Amino acid sequence: MKEKIYKEFAESISVKEKFLQTHIDSIIEVSKVIAATFNDGGKVILFGNGGSASDASHIAGEFVNRFKKERPGLPAIALNTDVAVITSIANDYDFSEIFARQLKALAVEGDLVIAITTSGASPNVLKALDAAKKKKLKTVLLTGSKGEKLAGKMTHAFVVPSDNTPRVQETHITLGHVLCLMVEEILFEEPRKKK
Repeated sequence: MKEKIYKEFAESISVKEKFLQTHIDSIIEVSKVIAATFNDGGKVILFGNGGSASDASHIAGEFVNRFKKERPGLPAIALNTDVAVITSIANDYDFSEIFARQLKALAVEGDLVIAITTSGASPNVLKALDAAKKKKLKTVLLTGSKGEKLAGKMTHAFVVPSDNTPRVQETHITLGHVLCLMVEEILFEEPRKKK
């Protein structure tokens, strides 16, 4: 049992290290883009399915409430949280429309979309990204190695070098936390005291 546990942790660490080596500059760039979105009065709109839905809700919560700093809330919303809206759209139209229809109703110019899909192939995420493109919204994709083709169509993309869903999701939530941390640093860094 211990051997299996060590193997899981070692694999998670290895995937995150490989991811960081190829994405550190993009993390800095996207942190600045998110901060600028908030600074300019825009909001961050997140969505995903399953574990990615949990990550979308988690990251939205960190922005709206706080991450580490005492500061005002930042406007972020996860489109996977309103059961009445999701089920009415799925019932009246199709499950593949649950995010796109909300995006069309809620997003305005200047907003930023963060789509999370480990496979890069979720029909409802793909339709929402098409809707975002039509509305000329900035897009950030969090995906795994299977979503590499989709990544090239986004404004910004983070491709985790793994097709193992748990490893991809573990990297995504770490990335989400780091983005929250960096955005707080950019927007709410305390002025340095003169010596």
